[in-house]
Amino acid sequence: MKRSCKMLLIVILLVFAAGRTMAQQQPDSMLAVYQDMFPKEKIHIHFDRSVYNREETIWYKVYLLAGSDLLMSGLSTNMYLEWYDASGKMIRQTVAPLFQSTAKGSFDVPADYKGNMLRVKAYTRWMLNDDSAFIYQRDIAINNTRKTTSAAAPVFKTKVEAFPEGGALVEGLRSRIAFKATNQYGTPVFVKAVLLNDKNKVLDTLKVKHDGMGSFNLQPKAGESYTISWTDPSGAKGTSPVPVAKKEGAVLSISTTNDKAIVNLQRTANIPENMKQFHLLAHMNQLVYYTVAINMTNKTEQIVQLPIEELSTGILQFTLFTSDWLPVAERIAFINNHLHEFNARITPQIIGLDKRSRNVIEVFVSDTLATNMSISVTDAAISTPDEHTIFSDFLLSDDIRGKVHNPAYYFTSDADSVTANLDLVMMTNGWRNFNWEKLRNAPRIPQLQYPPETDYMRLTGKVYGLKPGTSAVPPQLNFILVGKDSSRNIVFAPVDKNGNFDQKGVFFYDTAKVYYTFNGNNKLSEVTQVQVENGLLRQVMKNTQIEAKDPNIEAADSLQRLKLDAYFAEQEKLRKLQAAATLSEVTVKAKTKTKAQEMDERYTSGLFAGGDGYSFDLTEDKFAVGAQDIFSYLQGKVAGLTINGSGSQRTLSWRGSSPDLYLNEMRSDVEMLQGVPVSDIALIKVFRPPFFGSAGSGAGGAIAIYLKRGADGRKADPGSKGMESTVLGGYSKFREFYSPSYETPPANFEPDVRSTIYWNPYILTNKKNPRVKLEFYNNDITKKFKVVVEGINEAGRMIRYMKIIE
Repeated sequence: MKRSCKMLLIVILLVFAAGRTMAQQQPDSMLAVYQDMFPKEKIHIHFDRSVYNREETIWYKVYLLAGSDLLMSGLSTNMYLEWYDASGKMIRQTVAPLFQSTAKGSFDVPADYKGNMLRVKAYTRWMLNDDSAFIYQRDIAINNTRKTTSAAAPVFKTKVEAFPEGGALVEGLRSRIAFKATNQYGTPVFVKAVLLNDKNKVLDTLKVKHDGMGSFNLQPKAGESYTISWTDPSGAKGTSPVPVAKKEGAVLSISTTNDKAIVNLQRTANIPENMKQFHLLAHMNQLVYYTVAINMTNKTEQIVQLPIEELSTGILQFTLFTSDWLPVAERIAFINNHLHEFNARITPQIIGLDKRSRNVIEVFVSDTLATNMSISVTDAAISTPDEHTIFSDFLLSDDIRGKVHNPAYYFTSDADSVTANLDLVMMTNGWRNFNWEKLRNAPRIPQLQYPPETDYMRLTGKVYGLKPGTSAVPPQLNFILVGKDSSRNIVFAPVDKNGNFDQKGVFFYDTAKVYYTFNGNNKLSEVTQVQVENGLLRQVMKNTQIEAKDPNIEAADSLQRLKLDAYFAEQEKLRKLQAAATLSEVTVKAKTKTKAQEMDERYTSGLFAGGDGYSFDLTEDKFAVGAQDIFSYLQGKVAGLTINGSGSQRTLSWRGSSPDLYLNEMRSDVEMLQGVPVSDIALIKVFRPPFFGSAGSGAGGAIAIYLKRGADGRKADPGSKGMESTVLGGYSKFREFYSPSYETPPANFEPDVRSTIYWNPYILTNKKNPRVKLEFYNNDITKKFKVVVEGINEAGRMIRYMKIIE
């Protein structure tokens, strides 16, 4: 309820944004406005593994957090992904519905794909209002046969940049300066360097501490300039300038301990009046933690200590302003109090590394908060180092401009060396989420092109040719949607005076045939044209810029490349062995599906498929037709579900909350379902709380009703005679991960060469169900497993677990 109210407040504020003036407001006030009106969304994607072969499926789960506290986002219901080939050409756009701030999906690598990587971009409609630099982007390695060409050896170009702490140097004031050496591909370079003054005198020897980065101290002298002279590993030499020092001004330096941030301010003696008193702003994720007034009228140095032990984990930005709020210096620091984590005990209870052996892993979360996790179990032999994790994406990469090399490293240890190296990242990456001058001079709050997308798919569009007076009453369109599985939904959409219509309550995957007619006035179909859309962002086929890859990085781990080639060669060998086998040598015995499984496959889709709960097949229940309505039928059949009252006074309760109701997987209500004849119902599924397919919390579980179709007694064709029709796209269809069971060895020989042994995008726990057991079987070739678990809880805390089992 609290999140819904906040979402309503954001929408109201957006409506009145055009009339609100930002000019003359102080930065802390502006940040408060941005925090309320423009909360930032961040994305992390858990891929089942890091490298793929052609024809393989990439499984993934998207996590979305938002706001200053990084909670589940209430701003968006749809997640868009764009897939690009190695040349930057878009291959496909996919869209998935978000449930409790997560979405799942899959992407098939084309069989004829020739590139060695894919790029994926992910975003919500709301995120398109922000700088494109903060759109989620990830490159995925594709193992492909390399052509043996005699290409000339690449020529590497080294670049060394210097970054004064706070942004600028001032003559006579001692400052720390970080430097970073990279090549033209953004790869760190280990250089040997010295600091020179303008008389070519060596002032200091500079050492690279980590990934091409290091730092040194300098007190610039009046009129003196400085350069960094360096030599890279190839022997190439060069010089890079140190930014020229200002003659007067102030400098800012930051250091942190476990419980406080120490801010050191220095200013020159001769300084404008507005720089004798300062404002220091410390904020994270648009939330202001500290606003400190600093009077330096009678002093040239001031130390300020700020408590940080209870701050959230993430990038804390310090900005120094003059007395009239002009920005002087800026510095970012990483705060890590481990308040971003929750704990889970992940225990391999049965380990089977032999061919097709059984494995059992238990996940236990002692916390009472609801959690939402995903797990991948892959062949550790083809694993590559994890450069991106849920921690590094949400807490570092999503907040910083520029390329951070191997961001996951900075969350592997609490060692002082790792902390110091992360501080070098803070000093060498340009992080400017706010242009203070632009905000200060902005006459009004900027208008947003993309409002929050708080609804799922909709039937929206326009009626062309509808003339005034054509109809005595406002026309209404009647829609019948027929899915590929023959499912049928009916939607009524009022048409306004301009011919527009927009109706909620539509949800389907892949495509649907849409039949439509005007309610009570079929003649309107003869004089009008109807354009129907799904309300989602339109797919625009576009290209993106793919930076050239560092040849040294691609060829660096030759041993890993050999492992990949050997693994995929073994896969191909077993596939060929299977193809060579004749049918006469094989006795195929198909495992017969139960009637319940057949009904579930025929009627359900997405998060309604399978699931934890009860299933009632009314086509096999001869007593069902005797029930007055569906709720009378369910009375007493589901433990814990309470059904009271009758007619319009009917109420349902499960674990203290009302279950969500669905008709053919579309949201419904008691009144509508009471009117559905029991004889028309094929299947009822009752999902135990919480039901993750609900747009809300699903705290009361869910009841899904499916009407008969096809051989079960209802025709798939809605009786479209005289009705216009079109085909409408829905959410992108995806593959469900297939995990074979070898409890009973199959009689036929089908090589199992799965690279991903097990993938489960939804591991859900809560106070009443804190323990989940996961069972899977090994393939024919894997000797050790890599297990990765990632997830979030309802408080926005995260988990990252990785273990090699051998």
